[in-house]
Amino acid sequence: MDRILLGHGSGGKLMHELIRIHFGPAFGIQGTGDSALVTVPSHRLAYTTDSYVVTPLFFPGGNIGDLAVNGTVNDHAVSGAEPLYLTAGFVIEEGFPLADLKAIIASMSAAARQSGIKIVAGDTKVVNKGKADGIFINTSGIGVVPEGREISGSNIQKGDRVIISGNIGSHGVAVMSERNGLTFDPPVTSDTKALNGLVSAMYAATNRIHFMRDPTRGGLATTLKEAALESGLCIRIQEHSLPIPQGVKGACSLLGLDPLFVANEGILIAIIDASVAETVVSAMRSHEFGRHAVIIGEVVVSPSGAVLLETAIGGTRIIDMLQGEQLPRIC
Repeated sequence: MDRILLGHGSGGKLMHELIRIHFGPAFGIQGTGDSALVTVPSHRLAYTTDSYVVTPLFFPGGNIGDLAVNGTVNDHAVSGAEPLYLTAGFVIEEGFPLADLKAIIASMSAAARQSGIKIVAGDTKVVNKGKADGIFINTSGIGVVPEGREISGSNIQKGDRVIISGNIGSHGVAVMSERNGLTFDPPVTSDTKALNGLVSAMYAATNRIHFMRDPTRGGLATTLKEAALESGLCIRIQEHSLPIPQGVKGACSLLGLDPLFVANEGILIAIIDASVAETVVSAMRSHEFGRHAVIIGEVVVSPSGAVLLETAIGGTRIIDMLQGEQLPRIC
């Protein structure tokens, strides 16, 4: 049998075999109970949920499986939480190739091991052919927030520095190019990766981190606008400081896209006290996922809620949130 059948979601023998042969060994799950019993330290809990419907399912640098795990881990990490456990629900279309499912499961297992999170429970539903787009994955994650970590837009202060951990635009361009059969030179691959280790390195350097977020849908521009609105302050960034790979620049120029609005899956934005900015950047660059970390701007008082880009030619551009969809189905 090389394809998923409706019987795989019926609750009977085929579903139990699917769990026993494929999901269970990959994720270290034993039994088929309706809930997992886990132990958490006596700290504040962080809880997140997300759904992944990316098209295509496989793209340069990753697939829907590692994207689902890394995305959940990163939602915890940028909240100051340490991710512990994850659940995964699968909606699979009848006729889906079993080889593709096995590849997705393997990538999820590898991503979980790398990040240190444990997949403890899941659910599988199979729908009629044509009622889904191959496979959809929903995840929920539980983590703990260590004492002294307070991440909020209300913590942002005048004079804070804005740091980005790496190059922007790679994920959105990689997905878009695979979807449309395009190639670029140099090639562009997704930046999907778990950032909890990088965040730990940042906290080892300082606890004066006021705000963090991963700029996924809507890109860097939307994330910065959210921070400005939440703080009631103004964020000024410098165009010449933005780390945009040549492949992303070329693709965006060719397709009429703005890299500021292109999705990312393996970088974060941090707004921190100016006195420790250089120290944090140095700590980030010592980590494999923060080698391209750079200060891109600062927080000022006015105009309230605005994001301003100082252009390379000396002008100022007002940056707003993404309007509509620039790149559909990127996560």
